[in-house]
Amino acid sequence: MNFQPFKKILIGFAFSPTLKANIYEALRISSALNAEIIFFHVGEKTSEKVSTIESIIKSCPQKNKNFSICWKNGGPVPILIKACYDLKIDLLLIGALKRENVFKFYLGSIARKITRTVSCSVLLLINPSIENRLREHVVVNALDSPKTKETIKIAFSISQAFSSSKLTLVEEISASKVAVQVDDDLTLKKATLKKERLTKEEKNRVEDVVKNLPKEIQGDINWKTQSIFGKRGYSIGHYAKVVRADLLIMNSKEKYSFINRLFAKDLEHILAEIPTDVLIVKNKKNG
Repeated sequence: MNFQPFKKILIGFAFSPTLKANIYEALRISSALNAEIIFFHVGEKTSEKVSTIESIIKSCPQKNKNFSICWKNGGPVPILIKACYDLKIDLLLIGALKRENVFKFYLGSIARKITRTVSCSVLLLINPSIENRLREHVVVNALDSPKTKETIKIAFSISQAFSSSKLTLVEEISASKVAVQVDDDLTLKKATLKKERLTKEEKNRVEDVVKNLPKEIQGDINWKTQSIFGKRGYSIGHYAKVVRADLLIMNSKEKYSFINRLFAKDLEHILAEIPTDVLIVKNKKNG
């Protein structure tokens, strides 16, 4: 398969309790995507730190010989953003950190700032694991947007790389589009018929996108479409949570209430909002 959306991956790592899990995830993901991986630490380089990171990389069962380790002092946010630009990174991995004395993971303000301004796609690793995690079910937004065709193409490519067994393309339909006040049986029927028409239109639109993908991109992936009515951004997050998706893929720079709440200032609510790992695609064709 010639299509390779992510050839160069970077992960910023900190010497936290989740260091080993984040490094293992990065090696597995980069290997599956056949990509170069750069381990980037913002902070002082010491012989002890070098020994620790090299030992973890060596201990991982999943090998990727195409890796390098970078060290740089400065503020984490501007340094990582500049590194992604200068090194022409396609995908930035951000692993969750573990709060001291609290068995909860969080992403924090650094992830929020980086994701909103970085030039490349971002994969948020919500619950990084040392053990290999299967990404069986991938959910991708398929809303009517100029960016969606490329995002769907990437979703198929990712699903193949991760050997996912199921890919669901979700069309979020705003409840306001139904715009029927239900007061009696007649208006209920009218609203139902309108929902059915909108669902069919969206299903046809998304199926046309998939049909126009090259056969080698489609592969033999088991895919389906799913229309859901509700608030854009929130509905797909809720759906991914309900179906226990292993990866949620979203367009970047859409006015998503989900992504806005995903990076709310109150860190205590972040986990409740994030159903799974989230890939935010910034495709270069449409900005």
